[in-house]
Amino acid sequence: MHSRRNLFFISLLLISFAGSAQSNELRPAETRTVKPNSSELKPQENKSASKPQTLSTIQWASRVIGVSSEKKSEPYGEQYKASQALGRPSKLPETGESPCAWAPFYADGTADEWIQVGFAKAITARQIVIAENVNPGAVVKVILIDEKGVEHPVYQATSIQARPEPLLRIFPKDSALMCQQIKVVINGAALKGINQIDAIGISEDVRPFTASVVVSKETPKEIKKENLGKTVNSAGQEVAPVIAPDGRTLYFTRNFNKANTGSSDRQDVWFSTLESGVGGNPSGWNEAVNIGSPINNAGDNAISGMSADGRTAYLINVYRPDGGMSFGISKSIRTKAGWSQPVECKIVNNYNLHEKNQLEFCVSPDGRAIILAVQRKDTRGDRDLYVSVQKSDNSWLEPVSLGGVINSADFESSPFLAADGRTLYFTSGGHPGFGNGDIFVSRRLDDSWGNWSEPENLGPSINTGEWDGYFTIPASGDYAYLSSRAGSLGEDDIFRLKLYPAIKPDPVAIITGVVLDAQSKKPVASEVVSSIFGEQKSIDKVEYSPETGEFKLILPTQKAYSLTASRDGYFPTTEVIDLSKDKRFRDIKKSLFLVKIEPGQKITMREVLFQQSQFALLPGADTELDRVVDMLQKYPTMELLIEGHTDNQGDWEPNMKLAGDRVRVVKEYLLEKGIAQERIQTKSWGPSKPIASNETEEKRKLNRRVEFTILKL
Repeated sequence: MHSRRNLFFISLLLISFAGSAQSNELRPAETRTVKPNSSELKPQENKSASKPQTLSTIQWASRVIGVSSEKKSEPYGEQYKASQALGRPSKLPETGESPCAWAPFYADGTADEWIQVGFAKAITARQIVIAENVNPGAVVKVILIDEKGVEHPVYQATSIQARPEPLLRIFPKDSALMCQQIKVVINGAALKGINQIDAIGISEDVRPFTASVVVSKETPKEIKKENLGKTVNSAGQEVAPVIAPDGRTLYFTRNFNKANTGSSDRQDVWFSTLESGVGGNPSGWNEAVNIGSPINNAGDNAISGMSADGRTAYLINVYRPDGGMSFGISKSIRTKAGWSQPVECKIVNNYNLHEKNQLEFCVSPDGRAIILAVQRKDTRGDRDLYVSVQKSDNSWLEPVSLGGVINSADFESSPFLAADGRTLYFTSGGHPGFGNGDIFVSRRLDDSWGNWSEPENLGPSINTGEWDGYFTIPASGDYAYLSSRAGSLGEDDIFRLKLYPAIKPDPVAIITGVVLDAQSKKPVASEVVSSIFGEQKSIDKVEYSPETGEFKLILPTQKAYSLTASRDGYFPTTEVIDLSKDKRFRDIKKSLFLVKIEPGQKITMREVLFQQSQFALLPGADTELDRVVDMLQKYPTMELLIEGHTDNQGDWEPNMKLAGDRVRVVKEYLLEKGIAQERIQTKSWGPSKPIASNETEEKRKLNRRVEFTILKL
């Protein structure tokens, strides 16, 4: 188990043979000792004074040809297998035992252990690199095998002795040898203790390879972590922060506090709110408050995710009717009366759990996916990151792995998906780092959940020699919040740090608003759906209730969106939110007005737009016109008046003709959908009835519109 002394993690309690329920709690753990090591390794056989080469100039082994033996570990997973010698180093420049490196079966080894690997492409091997992360010096022979299968010995140890560094670099005398495979032989019996090989690579470059941690070049040398102060932190323990997307409420788990529900050594959820106008001041947080029942009970309680509108909290454990807790995930909804009784988020196959399991998770900004750090029977290592997608019945599909770029044969934990829905922060012991577990960032490369960028370490100013995690970021992307013991008031405290550009998520906008009756201006309970402008596929959906006060959506910038509110008895209303030119965080207030379906009501078609001086429909118009068709089909005796308007650019007569052409195009669209001609009347107004000034193109675009008036129902 990979854990730490000074931070908590969510763990699974074992089921007894009597069948007692399992539950999660945030539990302290022992710190794993890591052998000190310099982040820069000196070359062993440096025959060139040129600077060290980078990872990109090395071709790493891509397949295992054969192996003498493998260390036995978990019955599931890939720990210590020969496959762990493939690809770039997973441990170096740190040294010490790792499940992400190949190890022979016997702890002290034998005299003739070996591994043979192949490469995707045969190249001239002017340099061979073998990374031994434990007991370097055990390699006794290296054989290069060319593309014809001919063996060429390129290294033979004359004596066996420990090396001070883990990299063995070999520069073959015959620099023209084409390499397709490499066989490495070790004498594990010569050096006491386990032997491991982390990676095997070849290169046409004679510059000596140096292992390093993959950190963004733009990482600042110094990053200041600010303690949030006594209003949030106490002499007890504050861990696992979750910041609401709007950045105004901070939820966290507190332990060793007499005000906790049940007993002081049980963990409760607490929260603090940020005072208005003090967003740049870490001491601007109000005195923390216990969130109370029903979220807190006599067991261990923690919030691990929060919806975009801040009204749905996702919790560890399932809250049983008898007051007990069992393993799983629950959610609670905040209403005017307070937080609702938590209900289970049912995931298919109950995670297919490993018997010694731990669980951490986060929820995507749109609420449609849960990313879990969990150990299943198909994990690569201790815990892997999986995604479970919500079904139409609100249950959740069986978790699917995020893939080998993210997951390793060691543990992945503490996931957090930023508001952009694509930037993932997580803690891992299976990627090169600075301690027992470092925080990394990776980005989704497409709409799937299995294609990710190479994880980047957040650097030594954020990651320490211990376990680091519980990274959480508001939608603004300005600060990150995390737990740490260094510089705390007692046990672990909550800190914040200012994010630097290289690790920031993509900018987003928070759209906040209400849905009102267009005539009475009273709130109307409705569904609010966002979609990319011109496309019919929704990207987010929320239920707006007057009781909650407002709806809230998070949308990535640099795109235009349609925001549609709908309710039975009303015509769906659409507003276009154009974020295509925005490259920074935005906070937008937007009211949506629903028009009741009754005679005399006028409906402005926000998506039925035209280019200046033209009557061809712009992309996206069919979506809104199809809603008109649906309404006419639902009310077969309804009659409509279509009115066309233009901006004031150009002469009067051409504009009047243009308005007439526009209503004609709209009418023809309805007729082609089967609507009878006698149900549709038209009227052209030209530029005579503007709804906005004509000073700018954006405002003129609003005047180039089509309106419908219900004449008869």
